[in-house]
Amino acid sequence: MHLGGLVARNKRTVPDKEGIIYQDKRYTWAEVDDRVNTVANALIKAGVEQGDKVAMWMFNSDLFVIAFYGIVKAGAVAVPVNFRLAPPEAEYIFDNCDAVCMIFDDVFEPAVREMRGRLGKIKHFISAGPGRFAGFDPIEEIMASGDSSDPNIEVNEYSESEIIYTSGTTGRPKGAVLVHHNQIVLTTTVCSLYALNPIDRILHIAPLFHSAELNLYLNPGTYMGATHVIMKDFIPNQVLATIEKEKITQFFGAPIMYLAMMSIPNFNEYDLSSVRFFGYGAAPMAAESVRQAINKFKTSNFFCLCGLTEGGPGGIALYPKDQIRKAGAGGKYIVNMETRLADEKGNTITKPGVVGELVIKGETTMKEYYKNPQATAETIKDGWVHSGDLGVMDEEGYITLVDRKKDMIITGGENVYSKEVEDALFEHPSVSMAVVIGVPHPTWGETVMAVATLAPEQHLTIEELRGFLKTRLADYKIPRLLEIVAALPVNVSGKVMKYQLREQFKDRAATLR
Repeated sequence: MHLGGLVARNKRTVPDKEGIIYQDKRYTWAEVDDRVNTVANALIKAGVEQGDKVAMWMFNSDLFVIAFYGIVKAGAVAVPVNFRLAPPEAEYIFDNCDAVCMIFDDVFEPAVREMRGRLGKIKHFISAGPGRFAGFDPIEEIMASGDSSDPNIEVNEYSESEIIYTSGTTGRPKGAVLVHHNQIVLTTTVCSLYALNPIDRILHIAPLFHSAELNLYLNPGTYMGATHVIMKDFIPNQVLATIEKEKITQFFGAPIMYLAMMSIPNFNEYDLSSVRFFGYGAAPMAAESVRQAINKFKTSNFFCLCGLTEGGPGGIALYPKDQIRKAGAGGKYIVNMETRLADEKGNTITKPGVVGELVIKGETTMKEYYKNPQATAETIKDGWVHSGDLGVMDEEGYITLVDRKKDMIITGGENVYSKEVEDALFEHPSVSMAVVIGVPHPTWGETVMAVATLAPEQHLTIEELRGFLKTRLADYKIPRLLEIVAALPVNVSGKVMKYQLREQFKDRAATLR
């Protein structure tokens, strides 16, 4: 089985069932497959061969889904690209992945036209919107007049299906190469994890170019013949209204999305009772935020999905039954995956409370980083994918991530793990969002700094914060610096870009005596 075959199977088994809903458009699975076939056949006619890379610079939409499955059904490799990237950043990926074709949304047409002359490997450009641009073929016309018969391309299960580029928060982004087998195994894993079934209605508001929404929700939903409800823009009250209107049963969002939805004044007026499971991931969620969400959404049916793109994504999960007693933890192993904490020598850590790196092994993990053998060798060791995430295990085997290896703070010879401090910060009633970073200090090497946003009409000083934390943390872990900001810089995955904050505040320790 391969990803494109999932759509064809739905046409055979549930042809009249709703497959995609986007704005005022509604497609049955038969209609979805017909449109997927026209895209696949158009790509083949344009000279796209099996194994060729097709870049997608697109927002969430019905056309994203149709284009994605058309690419893989043609035997090509889909390369979804972050729609928030600046043109030079996106251009690097288009060139690095060796794309021979690009499908892009109208808003990117000026940038695509400007860089087109430098993208010599791309021979075919397809626009995905109502606009009509000279030299670019519109996907709507392809679907309206193309060949809707199945292309009948034999796709090997171990052929490459996707290249998902990492966020690139340090250095150039790297392309994680995944094969169809990775995703087919992952779909069965996900279906067993949160009981996905054919009657589910999945809301896609997290970006589909990201591995979590694409591989943990879109592909498994297609595997089950579920209904995909797609939204382009994250507007909290509209998300809540869509959940109510479309009777959504499965939802995934980054922690920052949940915090935004919970801040809606009339939140309690929306009927969210149709949702069977709420998933969260892509960034850690503080224990206090988990408790607030359970109280606000009036359910503990939450899943923490703690993984990495290079894992498929895969990693660990925290089930609904553990959300209250283990709030803030990443969870335990997931079926079809092996996970453990490893020390600097790669040995397995078995003692509770000892910090180690989360490593993962299994059939969902990436094949390699595209054209980057050095990074591949540094990440995959003896079959284990090293995440760069540091965690600790408790007496029951539950793992809690405490920091990225590169984000750990060393002050006066003591290790400070930012998540422990951030969890304590979230307990302060004035704090809305907060992160902890290390900034250079001439005596201690680094000192701990908190950067926070506050709840409306709240105030907080460093003296008040230190007093609050005095009974919660050891003195060396308590921030000596505090900066209140209007908003924290986050990437599209909802992860705070700490490297920007470290650069911005690198001289702040000079104010300390």
